[in-house]
Amino acid sequence: MSQSIPAIASAAAAEPALAPPQAKARIFFPNLDGLRFLSFFIVFLFHWYMTVYPYINATNPGASEGIRFLFQYGSLGVNFFFVLSGFLITYLLIRERELTGTIHVGNFYVRRILRIWPLYYLCLGIAFLLFPMLKQMAGEVYTERVNEWYYVIFAANFEYMRIWPLHPEAVLVSVLWSVAVEEQFYLTWPLILRLVPMKFYKYVFILIMAGSLIFRSFYTGDNDHDYAVRYFHTFSVIGDMALGGLLAWLCSFPNKFLGWVTNMRKPVIALIYTGAVLLSLFKSYIFPAGMPIIFERLVIGFFFGLIILEQNFAVNSFFKVGRWKLISRLGTYTYGLYCLHLLAIYISTKIVLKLGLDQRMLTTAFAQVIIALPLSLVISIASYHLFEKWFLQLKDRFAFITK
Repeated sequence: MSQSIPAIASAAAAEPALAPPQAKARIFFPNLDGLRFLSFFIVFLFHWYMTVYPYINATNPGASEGIRFLFQYGSLGVNFFFVLSGFLITYLLIRERELTGTIHVGNFYVRRILRIWPLYYLCLGIAFLLFPMLKQMAGEVYTERVNEWYYVIFAANFEYMRIWPLHPEAVLVSVLWSVAVEEQFYLTWPLILRLVPMKFYKYVFILIMAGSLIFRSFYTGDNDHDYAVRYFHTFSVIGDMALGGLLAWLCSFPNKFLGWVTNMRKPVIALIYTGAVLLSLFKSYIFPAGMPIIFERLVIGFFFGLIILEQNFAVNSFFKVGRWKLISRLGTYTYGLYCLHLLAIYISTKIVLKLGLDQRMLTTAFAQVIIALPLSLVISIASYHLFEKWFLQLKDRFAFITK
């Protein structure tokens, strides 16, 4: 794993080339940005719940249990992101191979570097350099539990797995384990899709999904160690990406499955969304420790994948998220929102304490979310336009397919 960054840099330096304008195609799924924002919002509410629940549970047990019921599994938003990444990356790479005859691995690495690395390493700088200084200036003790180098080399999920159920002292990096998983996925996926003939893609995806299930079968206990492996280990969660890839492959060519998705009836659509909600709310009852929990991610991911397909291809939808212009616009900033929202939640906690508000009060909990969400938006939008955009402007130079 420690070789991931040099490997990417080496491959990118050896192969990437500017894509000629005449070779470029355009592919845009207008509903995906809205889905991204809604997934982030679910994760945001989960982290807000985790922040306020210990304080309000004693004084407002009824309300706190209601909040817990609604948001305790909000981390499933990350599962949704994984399936979505697998779908979109695979779909675009298939189209690139059709368009150019191959997959330009170096170009892919450069595009991902320009999108992910600048903000990621900015977050590491804030978390591991600036945050400790601010804590010390405030007279607070700072003792970091994690080895920062695991974050530098995109192996944060393994370090988080090691310290679980504890969390990093630098709260900002608590979510970056999933970015590490994404980077490990980006490192291997284009190589696989380039080397394997396209007609065999579905077998590769199914094999990876099966391998992930087998790996999970060794960690089915109801304890912190097994939970951490199931939730953070690459082999345990890579099935989400492979599932997204399989769905992308199935929808890349005219076939019966794509026809079924395109002409999906409204009762079927209603069943998909209802199933996704019920699985998300009653996850621990449907998939308890033991044999059922092996299949938890696969089943939930399948429903998430069907939602992605329904939004992209179905003609009988009740609604399309892309029609919600504000939500779709905010989806542009989802990466920043995801990486930076814990900083906003942390600042909101400091604000309510500075104002002398009692954290045990339900009104204080709602005050925190009212402060934290707009602050997340402001920080992320500023990050996008003042920092990230300078790198994103370069991406299309190395792309054969643009948005």
